[in-house]
This record gives sequence, C-alpha cells and structure tokens, in this order.
Amino acid sequence: MGDLAAELLEELNCDTAFSFRIGAFQVDVLESVVITWVIMAVILILSVFLTRNLKVHDIGKRQLVLETAVTKLQGFVTGMIGEEGRAYVPYLCTVLLYIGMANLIGLFGMKPPTKDMNVTAALALMSIVLIEAAGIRQRGVRGWLKSFTKPIAIVTPINILEIFIRPLSLCMRLFGNVLGAFVIMELIKLLLPVALPVPFSFYFDIFDGLIQAYVFVFLTSLFIKEAIE
Repeated sequence: MGDLAAELLEELNCDTAFSFRIGAFQVDVLESVVITWVIMAVILILSVFLTRNLKVHDIGKRQLVLETAVTKLQGFVTGMIGEEGRAYVPYLCTVLLYIGMANLIGLFGMKPPTKDMNVTAALALMSIVLIEAAGIRQRGVRGWLKSFTKPIAIVTPINILEIFIRPLSLCMRLFGNVLGAFVIMELIKLLLPVALPVPFSFYFDIFDGLIQAYVFVFLTSLFIKEAIE
C-alpha cells in the first residue's frame, strides 16, 4: 500500500519540464505549461490549415465540415449565453476547445494541465475579469457599482464577496473533478491488468473530461448573462 501511495503521489506532482536563468532569477517551466503550449500550437496549426483557401461558392468538403462544426459550436454556446451575449461567444468557444483538449490529452499518455491548480486558477481569473468587464460595459461604472446593492443595500457585502467566490468556485470545481478522475484512473491502471482500464478511460478521460469543459463554460456563460441583464 505504501508503494502504491508513493507511485500515486509521484504521478500527482507538477514536474518541472525545464529551467533557465534570467540574471539572478531562475525560472522553472512546469510540465502543465509545456502541454498547454502544445495544445495552443495544435489549435493554431489546425486553424491555419482548415481556414486556407476558403471560398464563397463551390466550397469543398473540408470547408463544409469546418463551417458546420463552427456553426454548431457557436450555436451551442450562444444557446447558453443568449443572443445579447454573442460578443463573448468566440472567447467561450476557445475556452471550451482548450479545456476539452486539455482533459482529453491524458489519452495520449500526458498529464492533463487542468489537474494543475495554477492552470485552473488562471482560467477562472480570466473568466471573472470578463464577467465583471461585461457588467461594466453593459451598465457603466456607476450602474455596475449600484448592482452590488441589489435587491437591497444590506446584501452589498455578500454581492462583493461573490467577486472572489465565483473564480474560486470555477477554479476548484474544474481542478477537483479533473484531479479526482486522474487519481481514479491511475489507481485502476496500477491495480488492474493492461486491457481492463480501457472502458474506464472512456468515461473518466473522455466523457467526464468533456463534461467538465461544458460545466466551466456553462457557469461562465451564466455569470456573464447575469451581468449583462
């Protein structure tokens, strides 16, 4: 049991991919950062490749599949945030793609970067900045400040506290679910023969990973929708 716990803790560690020095400072680049770079590079390369030579008439199968996928994805996210939040759909689609790919990357033998709290905290911080910026853009600074006193002034401290609770909730929900699924899969791999963990991988690595991407984007959309009402 001690060996099992040691192996599991080793898997959970956020390893340093490489280090370098800038003057008197040493910079350690975590494995989760490198994997995030890989995901970003894949998305960028696919975007450049799939959007080459687009046509208005006589479109090919590649463009047809691309337009269908983009339309479905945008419609899916727009359905969550509503037509009044269409300006935020590109960001939410990008986050959905990133988290989905990050959670699925475990299928290729890499550690999901979303099991690193630094990554989920950064995503949550970006979301809460967008949420509050959407509220300021919609209501103006004065209207945004007044919104903290609604429905009655006595709840103002609670409404202000929500600014800090929401990113913490987004961060810990994504981090906890991805980490929990990763721990369970590692335990199954250590305890069962090679072939048996495959069905579990379909659930924890694919289904649960995509569900967590959806939940993160859904909650961000919900908060933005509340801010711009």
